[in-house]
Amino acid sequence: MNRQDVMSAHWTKAVRALGVVVALGAASAVAFAQPVAVPIGALLDFTGPLGEFGPAHRDAAELAAAHINAAATEVFGGPIIELVFEDAATSASVGIDRARKLVDVDGVPAIVGPLASGVAVAVAEAVTAPAGVLQISQSATSPLLTILEDDDFLFRTIGSDALQGVVAAQLARGEIVPDYAFTRAATMYVNNPYGQGLSNAFTEAFEARGGTVTAQVPHPDEPQPTYAAMLEEVFAGDPEIVLVMSYPGQATVFLTEARDLFGFTNFQYVDGSKSELIIEAMGAEAVEGRLGTAPGADPSWGGFVAFVEAFEEAYGQRPPLPFMDSIYDAVAVVGLAVAKAQVDGVEVSGAVLRDNLRLVANPPGETAGVNDFENAFRLLASGADVAYTGAAGDVVFDEFGDVITAVEIWRYAGGTIEGLMIRTPDQIPHD
Repeated sequence: MNRQDVMSAHWTKAVRALGVVVALGAASAVAFAQPVAVPIGALLDFTGPLGEFGPAHRDAAELAAAHINAAATEVFGGPIIELVFEDAATSASVGIDRARKLVDVDGVPAIVGPLASGVAVAVAEAVTAPAGVLQISQSATSPLLTILEDDDFLFRTIGSDALQGVVAAQLARGEIVPDYAFTRAATMYVNNPYGQGLSNAFTEAFEARGGTVTAQVPHPDEPQPTYAAMLEEVFAGDPEIVLVMSYPGQATVFLTEARDLFGFTNFQYVDGSKSELIIEAMGAEAVEGRLGTAPGADPSWGGFVAFVEAFEEAYGQRPPLPFMDSIYDAVAVVGLAVAKAQVDGVEVSGAVLRDNLRLVANPPGETAGVNDFENAFRLLASGADVAYTGAAGDVVFDEFGDVITAVEIWRYAGGTIEGLMIRTPDQIPHD
């Protein structure tokens, strides 16, 4: 069944279920007022250096919304959220502009996204926090988000790069994969909070393990026609391995130049450079066997398995890119927060959703997982607490709006991207 068929089926169920009275156990029933679907912003990247991610993330977000609305139709009598998509273009200025449109024109009380940490920080500082709008990113991994002054309106459903930096250093120093170890490394990173934070976290952890980082070389956030001068800095210290902490829009250019101008292809990758566009630009042989890290779910995690199965049923393929599980989770917890407001009979606002978020995600509470929203809504309606367990892992928000997720070791192999192993949170040292 394709996406259109799935959505059509869900909306048909919604129409048939208008005015439903829902049984909440053998001895009781509760009638709810017909809900009004709340507009929820989805600020993704359909253009710019992360433009590859936008369509895939939109699909995962729409899948979560379809699951939420199908369950809401059964329990409340109609859909409760409606996604409004905008393109942040991997640009802070564009992201701010589009976020203002979502808040001022569309009246959204919550925004899912943006993808890039630098854009997420800019949007939080300029738009969502001042306006009292909840913002929850699926992929903004910079440690800066943890300490940002945002009046608790900024959350994320993916772990901080403080964790990925440690795992990347462990990998490069030989602590994880046999016969893969280096003593001299350099980083080439996008000059924004994501790249800066990840490069610094890696450098600290790599040097704590006895390695030497010969250079940390930033490149502009905006794509450049050539990176030759920056690559000269990268290779000046004769590193054995270079960490690519960038986005496909920039990395495809400087990786090709590194190969063609400097004869160097020994790179280690991260989540931002986990891309089939890099395979296309470099050629499968040039990247064959190269390793990388990325925040990601354990493939044996029940929520991830359920998400993949649902995605395959809706779209006919496995989720192709990072952070698709965590955007599903972001939409899911927003939907649960809206549902709690519906049960409580209160008007939905950014502050209400913010205050509900931990109540529907964190323990204590009866667990409800991927596509288990009808059960979750019935629990909420009966006065019970709910703890959402997500596609990317347990969604337990700390006081900073952070969660802890696993980190994947992956590799380019056979012209594609394949997972190699998972480092669970309890396997990652807190350096």
